[in-house]
Amino acid sequence: MRNILDFDLKKLEAVFLEWHEPAYHARQVFNWVFKKGVLDFLAMSDLPAALRLRLKDNFYLFDLKLIKRLVSRDGTEKFLFSLKDGNLIEAVTIPTEKRVTACISTQAGCKFNCFFCASGVGGFKRNLTDSEILQEALYLKSNSALGKITHIVFMGTGEPLDNYENLLSAIRRINSQDCLGIGARRITISTCGLVPGIQRLAEEGLQIELSVSLHAADDKTRSRLMPINKKYPLRELIATCAKYIAETNRQVTFEYILASGVNSDLQNAQRLSTILEGLNCKVNLIPANPVSASCLKPPGKLEVLLFKDYLIKHGMNVTLRRERGQDIEAACGQLRAKYEEK
Repeated sequence: MRNILDFDLKKLEAVFLEWHEPAYHARQVFNWVFKKGVLDFLAMSDLPAALRLRLKDNFYLFDLKLIKRLVSRDGTEKFLFSLKDGNLIEAVTIPTEKRVTACISTQAGCKFNCFFCASGVGGFKRNLTDSEILQEALYLKSNSALGKITHIVFMGTGEPLDNYENLLSAIRRINSQDCLGIGARRITISTCGLVPGIQRLAEEGLQIELSVSLHAADDKTRSRLMPINKKYPLRELIATCAKYIAETNRQVTFEYILASGVNSDLQNAQRLSTILEGLNCKVNLIPANPVSASCLKPPGKLEVLLFKDYLIKHGMNVTLRRERGQDIEAACGQLRAKYEEK
């Protein structure tokens, strides 16, 4: 038994030709799975009955097993999945008036130990395969309350650029009209700042969005929050992002968690505006969401607004993230960490 999602369209066509079946049946299968969300081979009514049975006998669709599903008062849904080897990952759907965003994992666990993130609790387990990443997207599309996803952000468990080959393979399939057909500009990769990965990504020719977790404007503070900064300090990271912007002609988003007493005063706002001056970028401010793995607390509303206003007055493009799903522990790794503690 093989997972049919391990096969792209050409590979599945080759299987059907080996079976002495017309190659166009492969496109029909993909249409059922990716466009109609039908995950039962026997229900694919435009396929010959004998072929449907042969597909059922030779293929399956999901390695993922749903362990828990939580629904927030604001409509956010969180899914805890078990992989075929028992490792756990999380995925989230976030609905708004005009979109449904799927937040997807790329690794089981994480090796980068960001101070504010629960994804690394329990350590790194392994990379997800491209088909496992694709399964997350397909499951959310078929099983979320609204029955669709319009945008994908790789901001779930793990560091996407640390699983580069599988990530890019999954993105190309998610983007392909043969599969989910989600536009490249509706796909976002979030990174803790892996400089080699950003450099590689600049050469891919993809119109995807890049989001960089910054969270501090000086090396001392950032190294405390994000140990990766010791390997790729701010000067190198910002220079790499500037080159990425120049080579791709794409805006970069810098994520900045505001933590009281750590990085949220006006002195830090001044530092941030200085290091990002002249870049085609956006700053996404995120009041800290306390998790059991850290003691970070969000600043008061006035301090948040003063920080935001300072950046705007100094020419920065700034957004303030509205937290979603707090009542269901929707932040990265929270549900998985809690479940693994049992």
